[in-house]
Amino acid sequence: MVRTRDGARLTTTRRPPTVPAGPLRQRDPERTRQEILDVALREFARHGYSGARVDEIAAQTRTTKRMIYYYFNKKEDLYIAVLEQAYSTARDAEQQLDVDHLDPVTAMRTLAELTFDHHESHQDFISLVAIENIHRGEFIAKSAELAKLNAPALAVAERILQRGYAAGAFRRAATAIDVHLLISAYCFFRISNRHTFGAIFGIDLLDSASRDHYRQLVGDMIVSYLTSAPEAASD
Repeated sequence: MVRTRDGARLTTTRRPPTVPAGPLRQRDPERTRQEILDVALREFARHGYSGARVDEIAAQTRTTKRMIYYYFNKKEDLYIAVLEQAYSTARDAEQQLDVDHLDPVTAMRTLAELTFDHHESHQDFISLVAIENIHRGEFIAKSAELAKLNAPALAVAERILQRGYAAGAFRRAATAIDVHLLISAYCFFRISNRHTFGAIFGIDLLDSASRDHYRQLVGDMIVSYLTSAPEAASD
């Protein structure tokens, strides 16, 4: 406390000591890259390649448009990286599937159910694939990484098929591509066409009350096809 010349008292306020600023928080490059990919997946799935905006992706991440281009060079490269990650997630789940200890019929059903579960829990992946088909596979064809991902996935189905034929459980000739096509077509359609299907038939394909039925149906479909006797050729 101090006094002025006329005797008035003044109260002084002490300022707290200045605390030196700590070290700047270091950005984790891999974490930043992954965050960009996760947000970009949602944006491309919702708005398509043309409609998605890099500015909006940057706004939803802890980074900038300039930083996005640092990691991915341009919008097209970011989109291709998103495709690679989305397919990689699906293929990793297939490759990690442990069915070698199961009989071939149960193993094939398990593979179908895995695809069913994955597509249901990764609906942005379905939207992304549909969008890429609108572009006639233009961008996916530019990725050498995606070509490597698909071969191991078919190997799982191929091993099950070979065990099934050796055991006499499977009677109808089919390739791993045939199996992949049948299972993927059903599981993909259930997600991609649920809105139009619902509007036309008044059925919600994602209704939880019908989930077990649809999940069993895809397994029944592929197992019934492989275990049934092929039709005899007509004269």
